[in-house]
Amino acid sequence: MDELDSAIVRHLQEDARQSNRDIARKLGIAPSTCLERTRLLRQRGVIRGYHAEIDLGALNRSVQAIVAVQVRPLSRDVVAAFELSVIDLPEVRSVYTMAGSDDFLVHVTAPDIEHLHTFLLDRFTSRREIVGFRTSIIYQHLDKQVLEPLPPPL
Repeated sequence: MDELDSAIVRHLQEDARQSNRDIARKLGIAPSTCLERTRLLRQRGVIRGYHAEIDLGALNRSVQAIVAVQVRPLSRDVVAAFELSVIDLPEVRSVYTMAGSDDFLVHVTAPDIEHLHTFLLDRFTSRREIVGFRTSIIYQHLDKQVLEPLPPPL
């Protein structure tokens, strides 16, 4: 990625709804150049999609938590089955497969603490492969909207 590609990506991260013409104007390039560069960024997988940021409270999901989960036996089949089954639960926002003492971090949302508690009891304590889990309530979530490329290694 060169500086122009990085600038296009930065502008799209700031506001993915702005037009190609607006980005081209801000960067001082022709709209056709901007369009072609954006197309190539999508083809190369740098730009993977465009998403709407949703207020979780508006979806009755004002409580968030991270659930650290340990499973056994730790095998490819158990890991894959856990990932597929958990990501389909309505309360689950994302699943991270980890190295270290926890096998997964599961980001969950719920309308209130009681719903979260019931969800954990119903969905996690009854699974044979789960040998333990810890829940941490999220008070605040800050998300960096614009990521700049890091310099290449020396």
